[in-house]
Amino acid sequence: MFHIVLFEPRIAFNTGNIIRLCANTGSELHLIKPLGFNFEESNLRRAALDYRDLTNVTEYDDFASYMKKYSERRILAITPHAAKSYASTTFDELDSFLFGSEDTGLPQSIVDQVPSENCLRIPMMPRNRSLNLSNAASIVTYEAWRQLLFIGDVSCQ
Repeated sequence: MFHIVLFEPRIAFNTGNIIRLCANTGSELHLIKPLGFNFEESNLRRAALDYRDLTNVTEYDDFASYMKKYSERRILAITPHAAKSYASTTFDELDSFLFGSEDTGLPQSIVDQVPSENCLRIPMMPRNRSLNLSNAASIVTYEAWRQLLFIGDVSCQ
């Protein structure tokens, strides 16, 4: 299923929410270091509830390590600077959704490693900078899953 890849996430609560998102969508979470928190923080545990055991979470020292391990997957970089909307994209179950940190987003050096047609934005009102990271991950992940007819959902069995 999908990979949600967080590049240098800073806020434990957001990552905890995304752990829950992954558990509920059958996605995996991949974290690119450095992280702005540790897994013992109460905010992360509170947000993730008991979903941590239901989610595959893997950490990487750098983005190159993730790319090397999953070179066959399509990387979709979510950035407000992209021309193409996520809503005009046809998703595949082997897609990886790459999100930047809460405070700086994806650095240009990382965006440059992704083909421009794989850079997507979430529409927002003019002059707004960004959405909350866990909200952005939810928007893209659920649209992708919807396109795949919610495969794996208990009601689809």
